[in-house]
Amino acid sequence: VMAAGLPIESASDLQKILRFETFTTQSSALSKVEGTITAFQSRVGALLFLISALLSRGLDTVQNDRDDPNLPLVTAPFGHASQEIVNLLLCGEAVPNVFDGRMDFGGGMFLKGISKNVEVGFLTLLESLNFCKVGQNLKSPKWPIWVVGSESHYTVLFALDPAVQEENELELRESQIRRAFDARDQSGGGGFISVEAFHQVVQETNIRLPTEKMNEICAMGFIVWSELWQVILELDRDLGGIKDSSGMMGKKVFDVYHFNGIAKSDINGGVQAMAVEGGTVPMQRPRLTKLNVSVPPKWTPEEYMTCAASSSSDKDSEVNQPKPAQHAPLVDCIRTRWSRATCSWAGDPPSIV
Repeated sequence: VMAAGLPIESASDLQKILRFETFTTQSSALSKVEGTITAFQSRVGALLFLISALLSRGLDTVQNDRDDPNLPLVTAPFGHASQEIVNLLLCGEAVPNVFDGRMDFGGGMFLKGISKNVEVGFLTLLESLNFCKVGQNLKSPKWPIWVVGSESHYTVLFALDPAVQEENELELRESQIRRAFDARDQSGGGGFISVEAFHQVVQETNIRLPTEKMNEICAMGFIVWSELWQVILELDRDLGGIKDSSGMMGKKVFDVYHFNGIAKSDINGGVQAMAVEGGTVPMQRPRLTKLNVSVPPKWTPEEYMTCAASSSSDKDSEVNQPKPAQHAPLVDCIRTRWSRATCSWAGDPPSIV
């Protein structure tokens, strides 16, 4: 979609000057975009990009992707993108939810989520607030790049080393069991399944629980993930659990980077502002922050506290001491991907607003 170099003050103005072109190869489309890049860098560039994405997917297909095609794709009054737009750009389908697959409610009713693994992922502050549950397809993309959603806009988290996504033996086993559990969780991310579904999970993941423990877990008529996970942590590895007293499946330490193109300036603890007609507004400028992330092993809380106490009593050199943990809302987002992660950085804290 292209727009001529004419003044645009309204949607009707934009409609009058839009020109549509169809391309059959990526190279020809890229060549055209490069030749008209100034249009995509203009004040309507984002809108042109969105219209192009919608037309490339096909308007009828976009409507079929959605759970409710009557809802707006761009919300008033601030023009925020719906989750359907975000998902369209990330996975190529305008589905409205962030969980994996689809959630069936019976009677032909279901909600659509992410059907496949993606190249660029998605994390959101809303998950840390328990408003939603992002599935593994978005949390574990092909490349270590994530769009981060906040209350106001989107930022980007990325790593230079793809190994940050590699899982150790314990994490691989947890992911295997969690995927089987989530595939049968019809609670909308509530974290519980039926007894019948639990028996399917046990069989699929080759968990061999003693009869007494099996009866204990099933006594309530449903199985909660947190309780099942504690059982798995305490179950010997030869029975399908991950109990490992050696502690060799230790923590990971790596660096990630966060970019906010319009971060509010927060130098020396004070928000900088610039004068405008009628008052002042916070000064906004691009900010790139390097974060050091430490992810402890996923032991039981008791084992973790014992290890932490032991580590604190060691006479390690100052160089080997971990950096003090810092907190910002971005850390809550990171913990939805790497649970119990601690982060540290130099200078201004990373901003997702």
